[in-house]
Formats: sequence, structure tokens, C-alpha cells
Amino acid sequence: MHDDGPNHDHAHDHDHDEDAAARWKHDGVRVIPGDRLDPNTAQTPGMFRQAAVNAARVGAQKIWAGTVAIEPDAKTGVHHHGALESVIYIVSGRARMRWGERLEYVAEAGPGDFIFVPPYVPHQEINASTDEPLHCVLVRSDNEAVVVNLPDVEAAEAPETVYWVDPIHKQP
Repeated sequence: MHDDGPNHDHAHDHDHDEDAAARWKHDGVRVIPGDRLDPNTAQTPGMFRQAAVNAARVGAQKIWAGTVAIEPDAKTGVHHHGALESVIYIVSGRARMRWGERLEYVAEAGPGDFIFVPPYVPHQEINASTDEPLHCVLVRSDNEAVVVNLPDVEAAEAPETVYWVDPIHKQP
């Protein structure tokens, strides 16, 4: 940072500084408190998604980010996210992912692990724990969450113990 000293005349760039300051005040860095996420986003049975960063909330143009919670022993319905790429970061719990035309492939991930889901890949998120919720951060490559549910896929592991849990529908 360059310091011109106490006698430098800043009057000539005063208007520019005010315009820039006003623009960045509202269009600069945004902090989204974790307790103020938006549940009004595409949902899949068995999981509860909340948006943190999207077009509506912060004006994001090319990215969507939020959280997902999956109840113990719950399995989501089979779905994909259209042309979007997805990244899942495991905060706590144990995730089991199934994917493929009949969900014939499986992999597990735990806290600190990242999962990448390419476009159009049918998949199912499973909480591998029977007593601990699975908490994840999601990031997608567009500003809106695209979810295409695939109810006709005969899953290798059927989503039997699915709870739809959100602020309105509590676990039974």
C-alpha cells in the first residue's frame, strides 16, 4: 500500500472512490450466516437441501452452493442434476454413493472427503450410518439447483427408509 503522506490532495479522485465504495458495499464480498440458509430449493426425498449461494440470494451467475442433511440410515430417491457438475464435501457422518444405470457402482466417503458427480449421472446418496446424520456442503456449476428425480430406476439398494425432513415435516 502506497502512503502519500498527510498533505496529499485526494480531492481529484474523491468521486471515483465514493462510487467504487458504494458499488462494493452491496456487490462485493457476501457472508451468508449458516442459520439463514434458504430451504426453498429443489428437493429429493430423503434429504434436506438449503441454498446459501445462488442467483436469487446473492446474484451468483455461475455457481450454486448450499448444504444437505441426510437422516440416519436414509437413502435418497435416484436422481441426477442435468448438465450440472456437483461437488459434495462431507462435514460429518459417512456417505455411501451409488451410481450407474442401475446404481451398480458404490463408493463411501467420510469427513473431509470430496465427492465429484459429473453431469447426468444417475445417483443415490445414502447415509451409511444408522445413528448419525450425514451433513454435507454442496457446490454446483450453475446458479440454480437442477434436480431430475428418476423414480423408475430400479435401484440396487431401494430407498426404503426415507424420511423427508425439513422445518415443516419433522422425522416421524
